[in-house]
Amino acid sequence: MTRSIPLRHTAVAVPADPNDQITDDVAHDECGVLGLSTPHGDGVAQLAFFGLFALQHRGQEAAGIAVSDGKRARVHKEPGLVSTVFTPEALKPLTGYHAIGHTRYSTTGSNADRNIQPFLVETMHGPLSVAHNGNLVNAAALRDELLKRGFGLTATSDTEVFTLMLAAAGGQTWQERIERTLPAWKGAFSLVILAADQVIAVRDPWGFRPLSVGRLPHGGHAVASETCALATLGCVDIDEVQPGEMVTLRGAEIERTQVLAPQTNGARCTFEFVYFSRPDSVWADKSVHHVRQQLGVELARESLVEADVVIPVPDSSIPAAIGFSNESGLPFNDGLIKNRYIGRTFIEPTQDIRERGVALKFNALTENLEGKRVIMIDDSLVRGTTAGPLVKLVRDAGAAEVHLRITCPPITHACHFGVDMGHDDDLMAARLTVAEIEEHIGADSLAFLSLDGMMRAVASREAGSDDGYCNACFTGDYPLAITDAQAKLAFEGVLS
Repeated sequence: MTRSIPLRHTAVAVPADPNDQITDDVAHDECGVLGLSTPHGDGVAQLAFFGLFALQHRGQEAAGIAVSDGKRARVHKEPGLVSTVFTPEALKPLTGYHAIGHTRYSTTGSNADRNIQPFLVETMHGPLSVAHNGNLVNAAALRDELLKRGFGLTATSDTEVFTLMLAAAGGQTWQERIERTLPAWKGAFSLVILAADQVIAVRDPWGFRPLSVGRLPHGGHAVASETCALATLGCVDIDEVQPGEMVTLRGAEIERTQVLAPQTNGARCTFEFVYFSRPDSVWADKSVHHVRQQLGVELARESLVEADVVIPVPDSSIPAAIGFSNESGLPFNDGLIKNRYIGRTFIEPTQDIRERGVALKFNALTENLEGKRVIMIDDSLVRGTTAGPLVKLVRDAGAAEVHLRITCPPITHACHFGVDMGHDDDLMAARLTVAEIEEHIGADSLAFLSLDGMMRAVASREAGSDDGYCNACFTGDYPLAITDAQAKLAFEGVLS
């Protein structure tokens, strides 16, 4: 949909298709966010498009871009991938000097059109657009307070809560309104905010979700969930937005303010290193690709077994499989080829196709597997729906033995900070022991990386301390109270 403020009109978007991925046994990050401010305004929407394209892996349900020329703000957002949502015709009216963008996977609220970001509203202070990555654990209480104050809510996403609270906040500037509102937000958020003549980025004081800022090569600045997007735009002087920091971008000007004290014990999401982030991104001064290789090294040290070949489950497990191979001395080879274009299907699959879900996504290379004792490296085991079919696929290709190795500990608890893993009962490791999972999936052996081993790889600490990182999905030890946390679709009962 395309929308402009202060003009009051809305175009109808193509409805989202309810079909999910045919095979879906991975955790999903909520989204990627991007913000840009340039002094010249040449092609800001096009820059936002390419930045979002680099963040596509963080969400494939919907995408949106909002722009402002200093007086008027416009937004275009629809269900679908970045490349299909933003045609040349869609980008043409998005002119201005400042832009924010979003690519979405839903964690709070359904994937309905009303929840697509960025949100754009008209306020007494001018247009305001907001997009965010993360999840508020007190969204229900904040939403109820807005309703009591007479606000009409049109969506079921916590992003609308951010937007309306900011719109109603007191203060002479948007920076003052943000500072006054920030203390009420509990949970994970990396925010990008578009006002009339500026882009403001804010990160929660725990630092759950990544956010970085850089200088554009031809003037101006950009902020993004991952450094890979900033590198795509040619940014230099890339730096992490600190927990509790607010960054204001006005063309060539940048202002950085520590508005909330960082929490003593930070809570960076370790799953960013295990799975979410693109391998060419850098976070906490660490290369994601290098950390994943180290995960494989630690896994080989802990759970090596006699075998002939090491294969990854592509793509995110490739660096770990290389690390495992280097440490163990066992040869690395491709055993599975991934169809990278299956994504989300808009054609209802037949029952036969559903039963062949894993085979649609992966093909086995018989010549690399036949007669071999295989160690198969995967990044995680969430619901457990694909591990068994993958083991069978490799065995059917002629493997003599299949040993599954996972580059993180068993996931036993749901995430409440922006990762859709399902509820505790959905998680296989919350219901079954490692031995029971091994039997269930039909592997000759199964081993997970220990928490200490994972933290040695992630934090480069010999003691394996997880200080500064959130490992709640592995331990159940949440960095802040989650008593008010809501299920993903908790607010869908009224609006449907």
